[in-house]
Amino acid sequence: MRCNVTSKFSTLALFYQHNINQHSRLAIWRIEEPEAFFLEKVPIKQDVTHPYKRLQHLAGRYLLRHLFADFPLEEIQVADTRKPFLPGEKYHFSISHSGNYAAAIASDTSRVGIDIELITPRIEHISHKFLAQPEKDFLDAYSQFDLMRMQLTTVIWSAKEALFKWYGNGKVDFRQHMQLRGAARVHANEWIQLPYIFRKEINQEVDLHAKIFNPLVLAYVIT
Repeated sequence: MRCNVTSKFSTLALFYQHNINQHSRLAIWRIEEPEAFFLEKVPIKQDVTHPYKRLQHLAGRYLLRHLFADFPLEEIQVADTRKPFLPGEKYHFSISHSGNYAAAIASDTSRVGIDIELITPRIEHISHKFLAQPEKDFLDAYSQFDLMRMQLTTVIWSAKEALFKWYGNGKVDFRQHMQLRGAARVHANEWIQLPYIFRKEINQEVDLHAKIFNPLVLAYVIT
């Protein structure tokens, strides 16, 4: 018999929520609960065997049901490209995990992609794999060991990951197919707007949106 553990936890684990518009919402969850908490609302995939990966898997799908109470979790399928989707696309959605955080975005009208990344110095060591020249030029205003540079480099990585998930068909070169096409803008609400051009099959201009938290960054795209 499954025990009821919901009462032991509150919405404090809801790290952040943003209602983009009446059709589209996103949220971040700080994972502090055992599996039993999520299993009350989320069906588990049998092939997710690693305990921590399974916990991340459950938290991401729990968030989808939090964003839209009628989200049909049991109908989720995974494409050959590893992109999860709903047949019939009642909702477009995307999920991300990093450390003990999970994030999800869902929309009943628009294509979406989301990514979260913990901010660590490791980003400097892998930046050559994803930074195109316009992004290197943008970051040159910050010293190599500056905290802001590390945060913004993580923002760019997260933005490209979100764009990769939005595209959903794989085989994307993060330097050649995704490039900053203008100046980033920081709004009064601390959201960062990043104008990008996606050069895979067709040239499409998209705006990425990002926010810096402690200890992670969030990026999403919606079209």
